[in-house]
Amino acid sequence: MIKQILGKVSGKKSKSSKNKDFSGTISPNSTSSSSKRNDYGSGNSRKLVNSDISAPLNPRFSSTEKNFRNGGHASVSYEALPSFREVPSSEKQNLFIKKVNMCCVIFDFTDPTKNLKEKEIKRQTLLELVDFVASSNVKFTESVMQEFVKMVSANLFRELTPQPRDSKVLDSYDVEEEEPSMDPAWPHLQIVYELLLRFIASPEADAKIAKKYIDHYFVLKLLDMFDSEDPREREYLKTILHRVYGKFMVHRPFIRKSINNIFYRFVLETEKHNGIAELLEILGSIINGFALPLKEEHKLFLSRSLIPLHKPKCLAMYHQQLSYCITQFVEKDCKLADMVIRGLLKYWPVTNSSKELMFLGELEEVLEATQQPEFHRCMVPLFKQIARCLNSLHFQVAERVLFFWNNDHIESLIRQNRKVILPIIFPALERNGRYHWNQAVHGLTLNVRKVFFDLDPELFNECLLNFQEEEAKEEKIKSRRESTWKRLEEIAADKVSSNEAVLVN
Repeated sequence: MIKQILGKVSGKKSKSSKNKDFSGTISPNSTSSSSKRNDYGSGNSRKLVNSDISAPLNPRFSSTEKNFRNGGHASVSYEALPSFREVPSSEKQNLFIKKVNMCCVIFDFTDPTKNLKEKEIKRQTLLELVDFVASSNVKFTESVMQEFVKMVSANLFRELTPQPRDSKVLDSYDVEEEEPSMDPAWPHLQIVYELLLRFIASPEADAKIAKKYIDHYFVLKLLDMFDSEDPREREYLKTILHRVYGKFMVHRPFIRKSINNIFYRFVLETEKHNGIAELLEILGSIINGFALPLKEEHKLFLSRSLIPLHKPKCLAMYHQQLSYCITQFVEKDCKLADMVIRGLLKYWPVTNSSKELMFLGELEEVLEATQQPEFHRCMVPLFKQIARCLNSLHFQVAERVLFFWNNDHIESLIRQNRKVILPIIFPALERNGRYHWNQAVHGLTLNVRKVFFDLDPELFNECLLNFQEEEAKEEKIKSRRESTWKRLEEIAADKVSSNEAVLVN
């Protein structure tokens, strides 16, 4: 009995992983999202049509395909073929093609009572194919590759049906509390994905020949399947696309461009896609392998695709992976820090405190990789926003921004530019020290004030004097406004009295 396929393939590393724009491994710092699904998965998925990719079957099975696709009974028996051990080596690739054609038949998994025998035969055949691909030491012929890709396409590239939900509760749908949608066909789909993964990783699959069939169309269909609601499927797709990027150098620009288009559609149109986190995880590895100096197309990708991903409401579902990608860019080229910080300020949330906390965490990571020249260019708008955060009524926001002074690199940048920064944030620090309702925020604010006082007492006292003068001006304006309103009320009252007297007379 062939064992159930569960693990990831551990084949030889692709030679293309040595290329300068690809790191070869998915970053360990980015967390897989396979354990949770996105809250925008209930939207319209891109529809795929089986007829677009269905392969012509072996004549032995062509009369059964229509019946099996419709969940009906076969007019011709669906019988298992001999195992690879029962045929000579010269016939094994021919038998491989026959087994592949046999697996092109698609069954209906929505009804677990239909075609039980045939489904089990297909499952065992797929497992045999996995074993053969993993253990084969003979180069796969072009005809084998062609039939193999047809079978994979017929099984994997299908219409994605969103999980039905009551439209009345969609607005309050919380992805972390909901169970992910599991595809009933997964027992077969998993083996097909494992088979594809092993085939791409196999040194016996010549990339020069395989690229004719694992082409741009095939890559696009793989990317379409990232919108699947099943996290297990997205996890396989992530690994497979990563391997395709590593093995087929010719496809790399196309893959990046296609992912870019998915992000455009997500940000500008739908804000619904299940696989953004997985795509960003792949990109994190790709960005890590970019050569220096960075190409202009990579910088445009950062400014036009990655930074706008901060806009959607569902940012929490992929923010960790997005933050990793952004930080990778800044670490590779510190001159990009100004662009990134201004981009964050552009999309800074106004009323969403949980999103604001994510922005602050990412901002701290970016500032850690920022050098003095870039910091100097953006510090005025940056600290105007930080001053607003300091006065936030949400204590976690105010507390989070005060923790910036615990970071040695950020504190060093602030110290060197204190003559510009302190006048901007001093009013916020002073108000927090006097009026903020949260004791933790109050205490941290006093610590920061002390840091500035110890660092430059003259500047601190000058800012304090300016603040007191501004307060006195505001008090005068407030008193003048109140006296004006009082006079207006008196005038209005006099007019009402005179009108009443006229009416009485």
